[in-house]
Amino acid sequence: MILSSAGLVTYIPSPSTGVWHLGPFPLRAYAIGIIVGALLAIWIGERRFVARGGREGLISDVAIWAIPFGIVGARIYHVATDPELYFGEGRRAIEALYIWNGGLGIWGAIAGGAVGAYIACRRHDVSFLAVADALAPGLLVAQAVGRIGNYFNSELFGRPTDLPWALEIAPQHRPVGYEQFATFHPTFLYELLWNLAAAALLVVLDRRLRFTGGRAFALYVMLYTAGRFWIEQLRIDTANHVLGVRLNVFTAAIVFLAALAYFLWSRRRDRAAQDGTPADEDATAS
Repeated sequence: MILSSAGLVTYIPSPSTGVWHLGPFPLRAYAIGIIVGALLAIWIGERRFVARGGREGLISDVAIWAIPFGIVGARIYHVATDPELYFGEGRRAIEALYIWNGGLGIWGAIAGGAVGAYIACRRHDVSFLAVADALAPGLLVAQAVGRIGNYFNSELFGRPTDLPWALEIAPQHRPVGYEQFATFHPTFLYELLWNLAAAALLVVLDRRLRFTGGRAFALYVMLYTAGRFWIEQLRIDTANHVLGVRLNVFTAAIVFLAALAYFLWSRRRDRAAQDGTPADEDATAS
């Protein structure tokens, strides 16, 4: 416990539980966060899509495909990048299916969700890029809400710290080598706040600049990965490393650059189309 000079507790306490039981049915905070986040993303995306002239109800139709694809993709990425948690001596491979225990990789969620959304857009004969642009801010809000589940699971925290907003972690949840520390950086909270701020910024910029052609979605990716780049370097949970750096740090940097390249290319393409002089052969494709 950390006390201030006035004798007040100056840390974020750990939750007593992340599961509540309604009779025989477990109600898990992690699942609630995912569900509430998904509903908010649908609601925000629906409002934006209709405001842009789209059909009401279309985003809900897309979500029916995007959500399950996203969950499967998120779990596949997590298991693929941290296989030692589920396979090998002393491990139970069946636990790779236990998503309620935590472990969803955002990169897999974005990729899987995009595949599901693309299939839905093709089935409903609507522009995938228009749907992606409408969904962009809501996805950031959904990711922010989803991080609350990490808090209740006592996972994905950062290095030890005695800052006033430090997160208390119970002894049974502390990583090997950190047993003597009681409080850590609440990286779940950093990412939650970053995502909400990024969502607000994206909405403001979109109202002023009216992003189309997938640029709002690209900006969402850039904003998220910029935050994830520095937050990831605070975390101490098990992760694979490349050249001594966490794999997700490299992933964030690569995805950021890819989104930036698309954003610039798309803007150049649209400007060239408005001038009636395609910048290159690819610029003629919408």
